[in-house]
Amino acid sequence: MALTARMVTIDCVDPGQLAKFWAEAAGYELRWQHENEFVILGPPADDDRVKIGLQRVAEPRVGKNRVHVDWLADDPTVEVARLVGLGATVLRDPSTSGLTWTVLADPEGNEFCVSEHG
Repeated sequence: MALTARMVTIDCVDPGQLAKFWAEAAGYELRWQHENEFVILGPPADDDRVKIGLQRVAEPRVGKNRVHVDWLADDPTVEVARLVGLGATVLRDPSTSGLTWTVLADPEGNEFCVSEHG
């Protein structure tokens, strides 16, 4: 038996507010919401990309994420600028063994990466 990833869930203080950022950032739509406790965002219906879940937790994020999403972009420079315009913050631009990427944080501080390598 094999596993299939269907959703990545991000803990956050305000799922409804953070959903606005991630919907615009990923081009996703609201799929389901239970009050402001849990929100599911997904790509357009004909797209099978992984969904994003946003789950309310009492405490803000502290320290580095243990899991994060790596997003691919045809033009990372343009995409990073767009994400910053939506409210993301650039944290660093590491590189190793010929790979480069940008580490960003969403408006609640959850880290994610953008690169052109997959």
